[in-house]
Amino acid sequence: MIEKDKGAWVWVPILYFTQGLPYVLVVSVSVIMYKQLGVSNEDIGLYTSLLYLPWVLKPLWSPFVDLKSTKRKWFLSMQLLIALALFGVALTIPTSLFLTTTLACFWMAAFASATNDIASDGYYMLGLTEKKQSFFVGMRSTFYRLAMVTGEGLIVVMAGFLENKYGDNSKAWSITMTAAAFLMLALTVSNFFAAPKYESSLNVTKDKPTGFFEVFASFFKKPGIGIALAFILTYRLGESQLVKMAAPFLLDAPDKGGLGYSTEQLGTIFGTAGVIFLSIGGILGGILISKDGLKKWMLPMVISLNLPNVLYAILAMTKTTSVYAVTGTVILEKFGYGFGFAAFLMYLIYISEGKSKTSHYAIATGFMALGMMLPGMVSGYMQQWLGYGGFFVWVVIAALPALFLVNFIKYPADFGKKSTKLDA
Repeated sequence: MIEKDKGAWVWVPILYFTQGLPYVLVVSVSVIMYKQLGVSNEDIGLYTSLLYLPWVLKPLWSPFVDLKSTKRKWFLSMQLLIALALFGVALTIPTSLFLTTTLACFWMAAFASATNDIASDGYYMLGLTEKKQSFFVGMRSTFYRLAMVTGEGLIVVMAGFLENKYGDNSKAWSITMTAAAFLMLALTVSNFFAAPKYESSLNVTKDKPTGFFEVFASFFKKPGIGIALAFILTYRLGESQLVKMAAPFLLDAPDKGGLGYSTEQLGTIFGTAGVIFLSIGGILGGILISKDGLKKWMLPMVISLNLPNVLYAILAMTKTTSVYAVTGTVILEKFGYGFGFAAFLMYLIYISEGKSKTSHYAIATGFMALGMMLPGMVSGYMQQWLGYGGFFVWVVIAALPALFLVNFIKYPADFGKKSTKLDA
């Protein structure tokens, strides 16, 4: 029998890097790609936000992941499908109907990525003892965010280099997405060898739900679920809009209110300083929660997630193009994101407790994705209406609902603390 926690120092980082990479390619790198291929801000905000829809709807098929086959088989098959979808993006970029065809491939990748999330998160909760779940939450968050920075950093740097080399953005991005597909394929193979077969050696069937509708009914019967869902929907209200317009802001010419940075410059900033401080923030967040419990750090982490957005507003209003100012903004934003997101992950784990934890976690993260999708869809229109300066001020204001609701959500003060025995 394979014991829980076995090999976690290996499989947790690889699994969550693999979970983060397709997400960032679909919802963030696609923004930069379409911007450089001449798509308007309005269309970028609308269409790339609609790509969140599989993450919103994933609770509809999450019970099947709980009831059929093993989590390991699910995430390996979905990771392979993501690699194939990214190859599809690469092949269709040079076509005359690139917007339609690449969006279709990104949709396939998004569906597979959302399903991969369900299986990976279920595997995490199955393969780790309860006290280790809080300890590793910082590591899983960090490697998830490292994948995002890899996408927004190294992959974007590569695209910028190829843009300069060939003078053809279409060719540059086709090659870049081919490389991303090969990277996804390599990660799939790594997970095949790194992830133990927990479900084949543990008796987990007794904890599975008995039917599809039981899963949903039990989730919405949880105490205080209304306030909990409101908090989940608003936790990332500001970030959901900033993440769509930050790259266009840095890439747009000064006469359009942007800072005029190149694709390569943008990728370099995200891929260097961003990586380091995101890692520090995520690891520190997980350690502090496992040491003191969630209650002590919830409010500080909510603030840290949103406060750096003020710096984007300052950049936009002062039109500062200094690389030091921009890099400093990215550093604080990435650190705040890594630090602040640890609390959110632990709260989602708490909300998902029970025998249907895989499906309940999918439902909770589905609401989180809805809170990202809807504001993101209008972000381009808001930016065009308010200008970059007014838009980023609005992003700062959008943090207020979560700061208000944090006073009303209920959870054990010491939840996540290493000495605390969590419910299985």
